[in-house]
Amino acid sequence: MKLTKMSHACVRLEKEGRTLVIDPGGFSEQDAAAGADAILVTHEHPDHFDEGRLRAALEANPAAEIWTLRSVADQITAAFPGRVHTVGHGDTFSAAGFDVRVHGELHAVIHPDIPRITNVGYLVDGGKVFHPGDALTVPEQQVETLLLPVMAPWSKIAEVIDYVREVKPQRAYDVHDALLTDLARPIYDRQIGTLGGTDHQRLTPGASAQV
Repeated sequence: MKLTKMSHACVRLEKEGRTLVIDPGGFSEQDAAAGADAILVTHEHPDHFDEGRLRAALEANPAAEIWTLRSVADQITAAFPGRVHTVGHGDTFSAAGFDVRVHGELHAVIHPDIPRITNVGYLVDGGKVFHPGDALTVPEQQVETLLLPVMAPWSKIAEVIDYVREVKPQRAYDVHDALLTDLARPIYDRQIGTLGGTDHQRLTPGASAQV
């Protein structure tokens, strides 16, 4: 499987000529979802869900479909009847030849005064890749490649390190990093790499790796 990091929380997965895109949001490239056969969205926040990007991808490919939670599905189902699928924790499905299991229910706490919204993570191909969205969800099965939300208003680095330790992936690639400056990246790389207990790596937007 080829994994391509796009800006912020978006990744593209390619296998056997088909493409699965996760979280092509407003901080990602305009064409982040272009050419997708299937799109997964973890939650409704605009850095993960951009309606314009989704519409463009679905209009360009009449066979493309979306899997997401209800808060997002309700916003786009009418425009694409039969092509938007609502999922929740525990659901399993096949999207563009990828086997997906849904994990998690709630977004991480930003502040006690801010109501929590729903959030789901996606475990792809039996643990090959796990994208948790905006939560530190731990799947019930082994994860080979963890897409690690490395920096967010709702987290601190100690929590990120402990999350890597709890999931115990073979490797972790940073996502959710648009707010992290280049000046701070070496600090995060060093501390997560030293303390996380796994192979911690970072891909620049547009770079790819085989997983």
